[in-house]
Order: sequence, then C-alpha cells, then structure tokens
Amino acid sequence: MLTDFKCKMQQVFEMSDLGQISYFLGIEVSQTQHGIFLIQKAFVSKMLSNFSMQNCKATSTLVAIGEKLSSQGDFEKVSESTNKILVGCLLYLTATRPDIMFAVSLLSRFIHCCNEKHFQAAKRVLKYIKGTQNYGMLFSKVENMKLISYAKSDWARSIDDMKSIPGYLFTLGLAIFSWSSKKQNIVAQSTAEAEYVAVTSAVN
Repeated sequence: MLTDFKCKMQQVFEMSDLGQISYFLGIEVSQTQHGIFLIQKAFVSKMLSNFSMQNCKATSTLVAIGEKLSSQGDFEKVSESTNKILVGCLLYLTATRPDIMFAVSLLSRFIHCCNEKHFQAAKRVLKYIKGTQNYGMLFSKVENMKLISYAKSDWARSIDDMKSIPGYLFTLGLAIFSWSSKKQNIVAQSTAEAEYVAVTSAVN
C-alpha cells in the first residue's frame, strides 16, 4: 500500500524517494527499534561556535537562582541584532528541547530592550546547552497511551508589570507533544489565582 501511494505521488508531483528520513531543517532523526529520536546536535554545535561559546564551562541550570530580568536598570546596552539572532536560534531549538522553553520565553520578552544583564542570561542558556547537547525528544512505543498534563505558574515573576508566568506540558505515553511558557494577560492577586489561570490555560 505504501509503495502504491509513493508511485501515485510521483506521477503527480516531481519528487524523489530518499528512504527513511535522517535530517530535516536542522533536526536529526534517528529511527531504531526503541523509537524515533529527534535531536538538534549539529545545530547546537554550530550555534555555540557562532557565539564563541564552544569552549565555555557548562552549567547545570538555565536561570540563576532568584534572578529576575527587567527592562529597567542602568546596565550597558548590547547589540540588538546579535541578541535577536541568539534568541531566534534558541527559539528554534525549543522544537526538540522543551526543557529550555521557560528561559527562552523569558529572554524573548526583552528582545527590543536588551542590555548586558539580558545577554549574560542568554549566554547562561548556551552554557546549559553545552552540557546537554545529547538531549532531544524520544518517541517510543508503549502499551499504555495515557494522557498526562502538568501545569504550574510562577506568581508575579515579571518585575515590570507583576504578571505571572505559567507553563504547561502534555505527555502521551512517554513522549512530550505539547508545551508552553507564556506570560499571563492578567495580574493575579495571589498564588492560588495564578495557579488556577495556569490550569485553565492547560485545559483549554
């Protein structure tokens, strides 16, 4: 049936059968009996090299404990174009790295008012990535396809407007297939309210 479908497609469209996919738009695909593994290791290596971070010391955390970024402050400005390229690369990396979603979402909020503190926070993400280059997404065969969702909110995380930053992710079997980290539109009056809004976003 698959062969017949390919033949019909080739009659209508100009196309070639390249066999099993191994690389697509910067994403490396490895198909084994254990499942399908998606990783962007080559992209990570190139990104570290482009920002002269290939020899940096790896860190185990994405964001420094207690650190809160703000658009206010007397920090020295940095190149807006360089920062946009860095954050853009990190955003593309979230296609296979949901673990960096919160930090990248945080950095993207200051893309038009970037200063040295924001840039150092972005470089910290690169240091984390340096130590986790082998991380990716594994889609494996499982007997139990139970749908599980997690939701959490960081109350009043944003210094500038006191809005909370919720996040959620969904798993089906052993694989994460949907995730988000996005600032809330309202100002929550308590941690409980912020959590309810986060759960509502996940349910929606």
